[in-house]
Amino acid sequence: MVKVKGRYLLIVAAVHFLMILSWPGFSFAFSNEEIRKTQAGLEGKTKTDRIAFWAERFVGIPYDKDPLGAYVTRADIIADDEVDCMYLTFRAVELALSRSPEEAIEVALDKRFHTRGILREGKVLNYDDRFQYGEDMIRSDKWGRDITSQVGRTAKIKGSRGYDSYEVLPPHEMARKGERLRSGDILFFFKLPEKRVVEEGVGHIGIVKIEEKDSEKKTFLIHAGGTKSAGGSVKKVLLEDYLTAMPFVGVKVTRFE
Repeated sequence: MVKVKGRYLLIVAAVHFLMILSWPGFSFAFSNEEIRKTQAGLEGKTKTDRIAFWAERFVGIPYDKDPLGAYVTRADIIADDEVDCMYLTFRAVELALSRSPEEAIEVALDKRFHTRGILREGKVLNYDDRFQYGEDMIRSDKWGRDITSQVGRTAKIKGSRGYDSYEVLPPHEMARKGERLRSGDILFFFKLPEKRVVEEGVGHIGIVKIEEKDSEKKTFLIHAGGTKSAGGSVKKVLLEDYLTAMPFVGVKVTRFE
């Protein structure tokens, strides 16, 4: 009888949670007050630790199914209630490199764009100038220093869009040299040439989180896992497991220092 009652309570709780999600106006977005307090509590931590911290705060948030990105379609600078892999990276870095919600917006206007974003009456006017390709983020130097060759032995793959080639860490090399990664490192996963749809080199982006417990070190990947057609959510998974199953040919690594 106790087991039945416990199971019944779990079912009721699950139904209640689903009802909350369906309420009009329900949002996973963080409030400015919450962001401000959290940023104050992170004073003294390294940039990379702060990046990993903020990325982890998004775990469980739904995947953005809008083909362009909901934030682009709505011309919003903040859209924390649904994220894709690029927005997750944008937002985790912006929150980590700022001391207030307002300053995070200023960081966003600098880093999300080839030049600089223009915000008027709360709407972005020039998202056509945004970074749409991960490889352009790397080349811009706005998204950390490219440390790929310092992590392990790279291999060249065919480039696209004016890039003759890309130097990436093959999955086996990445797994073997994973101990050289730090929390907050940004991983750019590159597609095989035959898998590219719009000549994109990078097919996915994620953020590293290192955890140590009882002298054992584990390396996790925090990423918006899903597809535009089926959806998904932000997940935290062992990097080794992801590298084993991923459909990508190699990885580039950038780091904020």
